[in-house]
Amino acid sequence: MFEYIVGLDVKDDDLYSEYRKNMMPILESFRGGFRYDFRIEEVLKTQSEEHINRVFTIYFPNKKTADEFFSDSIYLKVKEEFFDKAVRSTTIIAESEK
Repeated sequence: MFEYIVGLDVKDDDLYSEYRKNMMPILESFRGGFRYDFRIEEVLKTQSEEHINRVFTIYFPNKKTADEFFSDSIYLKVKEEFFDKAVRSTTIIAESEK
């Protein structure tokens, strides 16, 4: 399994919820999913200059599948319609392969 830990600065929760709703069937078709998802009120330590108010883990069977998902044309349309308008910044905190 390949997994990312991701921090976001979400500026529009409703639009971000629409993004999640629309991207989930695509993510599941790549055998991916979310293991954890948190709304963060206060960040005590960070190595990023970006603000973070949401942290989650997203997993895939392997790195190749993750790369295929993030470059999939259907996913990219959903990302453009919802994610890009709902999120100020993305911080990849870590990635791991188990």
